[in-house]
Amino acid sequence: MNETQEYFSKFKLAINKMKAEIPETTQGFAGLYGKVMKDGALTVREKELIALGIGIAMRCEPCIRGHVQNCLDAGADRQQILEAASVAVMMAGGPAYTYIPLVLDTLDDLQKTSSDKT
Repeated sequence: MNETQEYFSKFKLAINKMKAEIPETTQGFAGLYGKVMKDGALTVREKELIALGIGIAMRCEPCIRGHVQNCLDAGADRQQILEAASVAVMMAGGPAYTYIPLVLDTLDDLQKTSSDKT
């Protein structure tokens, strides 16, 4: 199991605990997420790239890891993901820049896992 898989496994356990402890909050957030993050004037891929950029700018590790995965699932390629990350750096400066290695590590882990399945 690589670092990203281990992270997602632990994060899933934490989310399940939250669902049990504060179901109204998790249901409310899931409802908002579901309504906002579907195709509309922007595609899911475009929305995920935006969400990734904001996650980087806000220095939110769970957001970064999750939205890298969601970007890949929505059809974004490595270069599109890295360009979105670069826009975040342009907007948020050095603090965002320091999170690009996390984007790269997550991409590498997820793409390696994906290629191992084929």
